[in-house]
Amino acid sequence: MNAERIEEFLSAVKSAFAGNTLIKLRLGGYHGAEADLKSIDVKKIVAKGSEKFSFTFHYKTRDIIKNHIQPEALGHLRTALRDEFRSAQLATSEFDLSFERNGDKVRLKRTEIAGREAPSTEHNRAKNRPLTETDKPYLQALGISGKDGQVRNDAQDKFRQINKMVEIFAPLIQAIKADKPVIVDMGAGKGYLDFALYDYLANVAKRPAEVIGVEMRGKLVEDGNATAAASGFSDLRFVPGTILDYDAAGADAVIALHACDTATDDAIFRGISAGASLIAVAPCCHKQIRRQMEAGRPAPQLDVLLRHGIFLERQAEMVTDTLRALLLELSGYRTKVFEFVSDAHTPKNNLIVAEKDGRAGRDRDAVLKQIVEVKAMFGVEKHYLEGLLGL
Repeated sequence: MNAERIEEFLSAVKSAFAGNTLIKLRLGGYHGAEADLKSIDVKKIVAKGSEKFSFTFHYKTRDIIKNHIQPEALGHLRTALRDEFRSAQLATSEFDLSFERNGDKVRLKRTEIAGREAPSTEHNRAKNRPLTETDKPYLQALGISGKDGQVRNDAQDKFRQINKMVEIFAPLIQAIKADKPVIVDMGAGKGYLDFALYDYLANVAKRPAEVIGVEMRGKLVEDGNATAAASGFSDLRFVPGTILDYDAAGADAVIALHACDTATDDAIFRGISAGASLIAVAPCCHKQIRRQMEAGRPAPQLDVLLRHGIFLERQAEMVTDTLRALLLELSGYRTKVFEFVSDAHTPKNNLIVAEKDGRAGRDRDAVLKQIVEVKAMFGVEKHYLEGLLGL
């Protein structure tokens, strides 16, 4: 009977997915083996023309998003309802369906609903771009726009990527409580993010902010400051230096996009040391942990996963960023890890967003235990960020 009711619930989920009536599915009452997992929210999205279930896993101090095609999603839900979650709430535009499991008994309750609309499923839907004026001096200086003020044909992708970066980072900055937040971009390069974010905050959102781009290449610093002056961006400036040498004291937000290998950890450390309200990094390269995994002794059951170079590389990325998220939690931050469309040559990578949270990091022993277990499993002696933090 329990199996039949689970299948009945899954059939309702499947029908809502197919009929575009799914509003939200939430699973609660978790009692499985995964530490700190609280609940899961599920919705339908359309990404790159493909319909998928988007799962948001809510942990004690972080959220993780994973997207699955329908057969995979239903398989995960079946296991979750059978073994791991005691309750689930399905909301559609036509009805609500609740699932409750108490021991060997499963109960379903359906409530008819009228007049409720399902949300849009377009994950990559056309949106109003944060930046619409294309004749700005900085866009011309960065090679995005031509002399006619129009976006160049060979820079259309870059312009979309710049807008996407602003779309992601602007709400995070606006949520900072400081009247005039100080934003430090570590490894700023040409300053694509800095110019676009400053422009949006100052001229669209009307949110005063000071933006500082830290860059070790002197010519880029010089060019960036000249372009900022020509644009009238009085609170945007570029300074020379390396990430680890820059004193970020007073920063409300520390950002680093594609800082290679341990440079990402340098940026995280500078953000933690400054007590920044926001730390956001899109890591690039994971050499430090990969070398340790190759030289160490990972758990024997991982042999099949690590025997091929491409799989070893992906596992190294996962382990590196997992430890970064845990170390941020240990330092009092609530973290989210999700897929980020980058402005570099790789089409996608991870974005780690950490927001200062007084509740995070309280159970230090539990987080430290997780860090030790992850390192032992994958044959890692020490994460570079641990050394910076004095652990």
